[in-house]
Amino acid sequence: MQVALLYWLGFSWHIAIEDSLVFNFFVAAACLLVIHVLQFYLPQQERYWYLLVIGVVLSLISLFISKWLLVYINVNDKEYIGTLIKSLPIRFGINFLLIACISMISISWYSFQDRKKYEERRSTAKKLATDAELFKLRQQLQPHFLFNSLNSISALVGTRPEEARHMIQQLSDFLRGTIKKEETQLVTLEEELQHLQLYLDIEKVRFGHRLITNIINETETNECKIPSLLLQPIVENAIKFGLYDTIEIVSINIEIKKLDSQLVISVQNPFDPETSSTQKGAGFGLNSVQRRLYLLFARNDLVTTAAQENIFTTTIKIPQLI
Repeated sequence: MQVALLYWLGFSWHIAIEDSLVFNFFVAAACLLVIHVLQFYLPQQERYWYLLVIGVVLSLISLFISKWLLVYINVNDKEYIGTLIKSLPIRFGINFLLIACISMISISWYSFQDRKKYEERRSTAKKLATDAELFKLRQQLQPHFLFNSLNSISALVGTRPEEARHMIQQLSDFLRGTIKKEETQLVTLEEELQHLQLYLDIEKVRFGHRLITNIINETETNECKIPSLLLQPIVENAIKFGLYDTIEIVSINIEIKKLDSQLVISVQNPFDPETSSTQKGAGFGLNSVQRRLYLLFARNDLVTTAAQENIFTTTIKIPQLI
């Protein structure tokens, strides 16, 4: 545009191109300087007026250098030099507008990049905190179950040593499976049920014929994903409130099905309304399950409980991520 304008004013193509190249070269250099500075230093909002000062200074410097160089090159062309002098205010305005525009674009771009990096760091920190809490819950689960199992073994040693030895072997298999799963956050339902069966075998040694478990599972759910070691604390909670206050046979029912994009697991156990409220314990089971599901899926509605007459039902929903 500058070449066309100078040519239209009557100057030769040589002078028009020469003027345009010199003038725009120094404007471009000033803009690149602004971009480079703002890449490493973004002023606070209350200091944006600094950019106004910088724009004026750079505009004057680039204009002075361009004018000096063009006068030096065309020292004998009085008509051109006169036009150049008269156009200095307009050239200054163009310089300033270009530098100001580049400054605003640079601030917007680098601010966006900074916010993006901040969100990435924040997301990474949040994920690390979530993973750390999940790991802590997993670590808490093992001692919680281990202490209960050791107490049961201790009670069996004197009266039923064979069963105690068998229970120790089952406990060893259970813990070995737990260690193998340590690196995996999600497992298939089939794997989880196999691990749960080890736990139930241990509890059946402890309670004998008094404990009956029924697992109703649709075949299509076997490949569904579930957080590892999630079912054991729920079933443990059902056994605790179902068997501790009675000497009768107690049936724990586990029903598993897939509804839409969720794996739905219901655990039912009988309970005595008059004594269940006085049970003492750490309350770790259901709380840990709810917390783990919240950390994994950011939802608080995945664990529900209901008591109807003397049947207590715990229902968990596991979203199946595609």
